[in-house]
Amino acid sequence: MLLLVGAVPADRLPLLIGPVSLSERGIKIDGHELPINRGNEAMMKAASLICQEYGVEMPVGMVAGDIGKREGSTAIYNHLAENLPTMGVNVMTMHYVMPDLKLNKKVLATVATMREKPLMIADAGSMYVAKAGGDAKYYDVFTPDIGEATFLADEKADHPAYTRGFIFNMEDDVPELIRRAYAGGNATKTMFVKGAVDYICQDGEIVDTIREPSIETMEPIGGTGDLITGMISGLMHAGRSPLLACRIAGRVNRAAGELANPTPATQVEEILRCLPKALAKVHKELGL
Repeated sequence: MLLLVGAVPADRLPLLIGPVSLSERGIKIDGHELPINRGNEAMMKAASLICQEYGVEMPVGMVAGDIGKREGSTAIYNHLAENLPTMGVNVMTMHYVMPDLKLNKKVLATVATMREKPLMIADAGSMYVAKAGGDAKYYDVFTPDIGEATFLADEKADHPAYTRGFIFNMEDDVPELIRRAYAGGNATKTMFVKGAVDYICQDGEIVDTIREPSIETMEPIGGTGDLITGMISGLMHAGRSPLLACRIAGRVNRAAGELANPTPATQVEEILRCLPKALAKVHKELGL
C-alpha cells in the first residue's frame, strides 16, 4: 500500500482515511471531496495519476483539517503511532503536517518495531521535523526546494526560520548545500533538490541534474514542487527505485509544464492534466 499523509487547511475536517479517487475538482477520500490548489491535495493527485498510469493499486490518503491549531496533525501522528504496523504500508509519504518533535518520534519508534519498514518520503513540515529531530536516517527520500536545502545544510538550525545567514546566502551554491546536508547527517540516501536546476543525489553524490525544458513561468505557480513529491511516491509504489523515481518525476514535471504552456496565472491543476502525456514522453526519451 502507498499511504499519503498530510493535513489540509480546513477547519473541523475530521481524520479521513481511505483510497484516493480522482474527481473533476480534485480528489476524494472517504466520501469527502478536496479541491486542488496546492500542498497535500496536489501531491496526492499527482501520486494517484501515476498509479493510474502504471496500473497499480490507488494510494490510500490520510488527511485531517488543521488551520494551525494542531488538532488535525495530532490526530494524524497518533493514528500512525498506534496503527501503522497493521496497515500493510509499503511506501509512506509524509507531507504538510504541523511539526511536532515528540509525536514524530513516537511515530518513528513505531516504525522501528516493524519487521518490514516502509519506504519513507518526506517533504515540507514532515521533512522539517525529521531534520530538527536528527531523524533523517529513518527516511529514504527528501524532496527539498533550495530554501529548504539551506535548512538541511545548517547542522545547528532546528527550524528553517533559524537557518544561519551565511548558509542561507549559499543558495547560489547548491552543490555546497548538498555536501553540508550529507556531512551533517541531515540528508537521505536519495534526495531531490528542486529548483531552476534540479539536483538528484545518491549517497552524498550528485548523480543527475535536470535543466530542460526551462520554463520561467512555472516559477510563480504554487504546488509544482508538490507534484514532484507525489510522482516520486507513485513511482516508488509502482516498483521503481527511489533514484529512478526521482529521475522520471523531475523530467515529467518539466514536460507537463511545457505541455500546459503556462502563464503566471496558471493553476497547478492545469499542469496535473498534462501528467499522463508527459509521462509517456519521458518514458520514450529514457527508453523505459
